[in-house]
Amino acid sequence: MLSEINGCILVPTYNNEKTIADVLQRVFNVAPNATVIVVNDGSTNSTVSILEELKDKIILITNDTNQGKGYSLRRGFKKAMELGFDHVVTIDSDGQHFPEDIPLLVEKAKEFPNSVIMGSRNMAHETVPGKSSFGNKFSNFWFKLETWISLPDTQTGFRIYPLIPMRKMHFFTKKFEFEIEVIVRLAWKNVKFYPVAIRVLYNMEERVSHFRPTRDFFRISVLNSVLVLGALFYYYPKKFFSYNTFKTIKKEAIKPQESNFMKALSLGFGAFMGIIPIWGFQLLIGIPLSVLFRMNKVLFIAAANISIPPMIPFILYGSVIVGQFIVGGEINHETLVSLELDDVKTNAYQYLIGSVVLSCIAFIVVFSISFLILKLFRKEPVTN
Repeated sequence: MLSEINGCILVPTYNNEKTIADVLQRVFNVAPNATVIVVNDGSTNSTVSILEELKDKIILITNDTNQGKGYSLRRGFKKAMELGFDHVVTIDSDGQHFPEDIPLLVEKAKEFPNSVIMGSRNMAHETVPGKSSFGNKFSNFWFKLETWISLPDTQTGFRIYPLIPMRKMHFFTKKFEFEIEVIVRLAWKNVKFYPVAIRVLYNMEERVSHFRPTRDFFRISVLNSVLVLGALFYYYPKKFFSYNTFKTIKKEAIKPQESNFMKALSLGFGAFMGIIPIWGFQLLIGIPLSVLFRMNKVLFIAAANISIPPMIPFILYGSVIVGQFIVGGEINHETLVSLELDDVKTNAYQYLIGSVVLSCIAFIVVFSISFLILKLFRKEPVTN
């Protein structure tokens, strides 16, 4: 089973004496020929002796002192890479996961190799603590903000990681927050994510949680703050200027099935929204309208950029001139050119009237010229 994806199984554990033996035995039953790496994170109870009894069936790595789940996972990943594996299945040792679900994740990994397969728990299950459900929703929100990828369960420890994109990655966290860092940074490397529904059981009599709400929540919050900044200054610009993004923009702009009228309408509407006096809200209002009326969004945004900073003085001046022509009034051209705010306020009425009229003129001119050019040089698409 795991040989088909060249994978092994990684189980981090810390003082899970009530559950570790059962979890490992079920892992052996499900994947009898798999390599199982267990990282003992400085356990201080009978977990140590239990693992010693099973050392002939596992590869045992021991941290001298408790370092954190993330640190244990990092050591396990390193060992798996040294052994030449391409994928690692991680499963928690507290008994909440069903090792019998491993084949479900492996089947998805076979379909989508070199992707992250996320075991998606039913967080509405009656055994799931309320704080775990809330924490998961909190984590899902931040992951979406940092990667623009929606996942139903970003806190699950039941995953399949692709090791190839992780070989040259250097991580900074070593506690619970590591499981957030690793998936966000893999997303930034354009690794795909696929959720798989799994079972979950929180047996509060046997389960031992090492999550410390105040301390660990603080660490996770700090990490998310750093990752949001990373997304703003690294991931989003990288994604926007990527080849695939330009391919998508080109495809959207060309749209061979779109009529010349609709293309011209999109350009004209963009020019209209770029001039209309709702500075700062043109795209916020214009994009939903362009979607509603099935316009070409790329052409609309391109035309709306008529209001880029170098063009603003000309738009302001032109609006006031048109406004004066319609409502009358005196204009001091010298003060308008200086663009002092008070000077613009003095001619505010003329500006508002003129900008509305000018935006309508821009719509008519841009629409008419673009439609004429398209009619001359582009054939109308054939409709069935």
